[in-house]
This record gives sequence, structure tokens and C-alpha cells, in this order.
Amino acid sequence: MRTVAVVLAGGIGQRVGAGRPKQLVEVGGRPILAHAVEAFDAHPGVDAVVVVMAAGHLRAAAAIAAPFGKVAAVIEGGDTRTASTVAALRALDGEAGDARVLFHDAARPFVDAAVIGRVLDALTGAEAVAVGLPSADTIVEVRDGVVVAMPPRDSLARFQTPQGFRLGTLRRAYELALADPALRATDDCGIVHRYLPDVPIRVVAGSERNLKVTHPLDVVVAEHLAAAPEHPEHA
Repeated sequence: MRTVAVVLAGGIGQRVGAGRPKQLVEVGGRPILAHAVEAFDAHPGVDAVVVVMAAGHLRAAAAIAAPFGKVAAVIEGGDTRTASTVAALRALDGEAGDARVLFHDAARPFVDAAVIGRVLDALTGAEAVAVGLPSADTIVEVRDGVVVAMPPRDSLARFQTPQGFRLGTLRRAYELALADPALRATDDCGIVHRYLPDVPIRVVAGSERNLKVTHPLDVVVAEHLAAAPEHPEHA
């Protein structure tokens, strides 16, 4: 069964404030994008990697991806996460519907082999797989400045990436989604959940190291993680 990892680097990361896409910011002496691509290039369960990069920065992304032998393409993304996924799906037109495809945020530079392996293992018997961590905070629903719901914390999870799918399933979900003029989504499991509600989404354990670099403080944390040795369970 062929497995393709898509590293989504289409955003420009304005909240980081670096004056360039956050994927190009260096942590541990290397661009964030390099860390993310390397994780999938090194994993024995991944056959190919596709990098989706923000417009105007393809040359920089291609230079970063060049040392990694599994990178099959570096393509231009869209203005939104959804548009970048659609661009990746077009690039995967030649892949069979039963192929496994992983979608990972390039802004998560420290995804490890154990997390990737758990997603791939779950895809043996599932069509859609998410990575999650228990919520350490109480999460409430707020409307007009007032709390209207307080779900039990033990029923909540914080999603990370990669998210994994059988390619045919994700294609079907996006066909329906793109026909919906009210389409709004922040990730690909959200698309499957909304447009293919009969498809269960399995959740596997993530890792606290698998943080997303979004704000300037995250860059500081990422520098610390780059310098810190991984725990044996993440090796």
C-alpha cells in the first residue's frame, strides 16, 4: 500500500512576525520546513513526500527540500488551508484511491516517528485518522460574552497533525465540500466529519513535542526543543 505525506507550508505565518513565512524561520540552525520534511522522508512507512508552499516562496522551499530523496514535488498552495489541500489532491491525481495520505502542518517541526507510525497503523483498518492529546484546560463555549456550555474535559482532545486518510475517502469528502457555498474548515478531518458523517475518525495519541509554531513565543519554545534530546519513547 503506497503512502504519500503532504507537508502543508502554504501559510505566511503573520502572527510569528518574522517578515517571512514561518516555515522558513530557523530553529536549531535549520528552517522549520526542513525539520518537518525530514521526519517523513526518514520514516520507512512513507514512500513519497509532497511539499505545498506559499506563493512566491517555491524556490526557497525547493532548495530546502532538495536533500530529501522522497520529495516528489514542491507545489504552490492556496490562500487557505482548504485551498492548499485541494492543490495537493490535484497533484495526487495519479495515485490510487486506496493509497494512504498524510497531511501535516509544516509549522509542526518536531513530529516524531512514533506519532507517524501510530497514524499509519490506524489507517490499516480506518479511513480517517486524527492525532490528539487530552485537554489540560477547561474548554467552554461562549456566546455574546457568556458561557453557554462547558463540555466535560475528559471528552475533549486537542488535535495535532499529521491527519491520515485513505485517498479515495478524502477525495469524496472534498468533492462534496467544494460544492457547498457555505464551506468553512480549518483542517481535513473537519471536512470528512462534516461531509462524510458516516466515516468514523479514529484518534491516536500525539506528543507534547509536536507543537505548532504560531506565535513569537512558540519560536523560543521550538529552539529549546531543538536543543533538547528526545525522550526515548519518541525516538
